[in-house]
Amino acid sequence: MAVTHVTDSLLADALEEIATDVDALFDALLPVPQDARARLVEAMRYAAIGGGKRIRPLLLRATAQMYGVDRDVALRAGVAVEAIHVYSLIHDDLPCMDDDALRHGKPTLHLAFDEATAVLAGDALHAFAFEVLSDPAVRADPFVRVELLRALGEASGLRGMAGGQMMDLVAETSHFDLPTITRLQQLKTGALLAASVEMGAILGHVAAEGRTHLRGYARDIGLAFQIADDLIDREGDAAVAGKAVGKDEAAGKQTFLTLLGPDRAREQARMLVDQAVSHLADHGREADLLRAIARYIIERDH
Repeated sequence: MAVTHVTDSLLADALEEIATDVDALFDALLPVPQDARARLVEAMRYAAIGGGKRIRPLLLRATAQMYGVDRDVALRAGVAVEAIHVYSLIHDDLPCMDDDALRHGKPTLHLAFDEATAVLAGDALHAFAFEVLSDPAVRADPFVRVELLRALGEASGLRGMAGGQMMDLVAETSHFDLPTITRLQQLKTGALLAASVEMGAILGHVAAEGRTHLRGYARDIGLAFQIADDLIDREGDAAVAGKAVGKDEAAGKQTFLTLLGPDRAREQARMLVDQAVSHLADHGREADLLRAIARYIIERDH
């Protein structure tokens, strides 16, 4: 019990700290200009500051710190990943996509501002991510920065998140089997989570062949994360989740829940988390935060 208590405390402190640090860096890097661009930056700040679990920057920092990377360096790279995540949510909420009214417990960006501003804010955050990541403040070594940029670019585009989002749109009118749904979610949700872990290792100068166990960890938590999201959408409370629930079922989408059922899906998520933790067996206590994040993923309610 004592070990569990310590792990829970470690995670709670880390979640609070990363949320504070991410908000502070977004605030510092996105000052509102005194010209006609002000509304755009205000919209970017509205979406980026003060919301979300910050799991991606936390994964990046937790991985990087295992290899002795400075916390502020890891934070900058984490904010780049989070900027991509935020832009994807802005665009995902638009009327032409999921047409959502609530995000992180407040009106979605296109309702708080307007649709055109929301599109531009998403575009600007996408560009902002690569601007932050290419800055020598992340790493003086240009070869490391290029590797980071490539990892985030691949995870964001057709081989990652955007490709998965397209598959998700097609899923509304198609009947996908379990392998196809798994591939969809590995791209849409898993790619950016995996990139966060990969980028932490890149910052730590871990050679590509030395990241295999971390890729296994990231793959498994990515699928577990999506199963947890499916369960929240099916059974969650919108007030707690901070977003609309029940939308997948209403849209007739095939998900892990529709294919497996809630009980089997929960069991699969637990198995994936156990498997993710097993990938860290060669690490000691320095990997406790990654282990705690894996368990948190299926215990969360938002």
